[in-house]
Amino acid sequence: MTTPVTTPPVTTPVTTPPVTTSPVTTPPTTTDPGSGTGTGTGSTTTPPATTTPTSSACSAMDLGQGANLNGFLPFAANDAWRQNIASSPVDASSAGMIGYIGGSHLYANFGAGLYDGATIGIPYTVVSGSSFVNVNYTDYGDESDPGPMPFSSSTAIEGDPNAGDRHSLVLDRDNCWLYELGNAYVQGDGSWNASAGAVWDLTNLNQRPFRWTSTDAAGLPVFPGLVRYDEVAAGHIDHAIRVTLARSRAAFVAPASHWAANNSDPNAAVMGMRLRLKADFDISSYPAQAKVILTALKNYGMIMADNGSSMFMIGAPDDRWNNDDLSTLKQVPASAFDVVQMGTVYTAANVPTGAAPTIKSLTADKTAVAAGTAVTLSWAADNASYYIVSPEIGAVRGTSATVHPTKTTTYTLYATNQYDRSTQTITITVQ
Repeated sequence: MTTPVTTPPVTTPVTTPPVTTSPVTTPPTTTDPGSGTGTGTGSTTTPPATTTPTSSACSAMDLGQGANLNGFLPFAANDAWRQNIASSPVDASSAGMIGYIGGSHLYANFGAGLYDGATIGIPYTVVSGSSFVNVNYTDYGDESDPGPMPFSSSTAIEGDPNAGDRHSLVLDRDNCWLYELGNAYVQGDGSWNASAGAVWDLTNLNQRPFRWTSTDAAGLPVFPGLVRYDEVAAGHIDHAIRVTLARSRAAFVAPASHWAANNSDPNAAVMGMRLRLKADFDISSYPAQAKVILTALKNYGMIMADNGSSMFMIGAPDDRWNNDDLSTLKQVPASAFDVVQMGTVYTAANVPTGAAPTIKSLTADKTAVAAGTAVTLSWAADNASYYIVSPEIGAVRGTSATVHPTKTTTYTLYATNQYDRSTQTITITVQ
């Protein structure tokens, strides 16, 4: 997916403060980023959660579009999105890669109100026990996770009613899964069409196959990198932020798993690389909302997730954003950032390969039933990262699921790992 350029109304003039270029060698000191005072070099006001969430932890989230997550942090405590990289070393190629980005400045591609008739940013919706609907993929079905998924006619879509990336994100707090669609359109029968889709375990980020896309070109989830109003209002963002750049080459680094190259220059960005605001960049004069975001950029940085306008951070729309505050972020040039030291850079020459999961069995406690009868499907598999049962169930943990067929139905078990996907089917006859 490519992030479209949207420009919310701005009333604050753009000025560029001087920037120092010394590398980060020490973590920033602690101040209150939401207070509008202090030196502006601080980290979070309260320490982030250091534990891996359980499925029950998802129940802390409120319901609805743009709901407050009440401190819930998705994914494991050691996941890349949650890692504080304030003191991580600078990559040896940083100067060249930052220079190649050019004179771009930071941009908050989210805000309050409407632009061109649509909300500004990528919305998300938290649901509870919603009915699941079928999803039809129009472009990247072979690299997408099959439905059903908990979308409805009221689920928010990025940029709707306009064309564009049209991301739609749903967090199912009952089952603790994140569902994401790109180029999404609801159909008259309640099903959805989308170019691509992926499902993510909110308790422990499930590994999808290397070289598979997602609704982002980097193969990453979108939601964990959004800037959300509830966390800025709380005074701290405890995760990396999603960012787009105009030029990228055919390479990725963890946590990304896919590239969408539009450039071959060795200084062009690689999907998954991390940009960090320099520790000595003075943020003391920035207003409250901007200061919280800038503090997060010193502590957690930005992860390159897609091709698009350079230095565009993505957040969720909310009418409580102060667009004037967010506009001041335009004062921060790309040269105020470093590229954090990258791990292995994967190209076509060294992308890891391996075996798909092995499904050893798929059975049912009953294979011929009356309509609506509960049937337990059970399976055994090796080396699977996650499972999906389609139709009716969707993503599932463990090795069993209960279905209620109303007509003769063939169920497919999808077992996926970091290399590929395997499938097996079983038919339940309704008499």
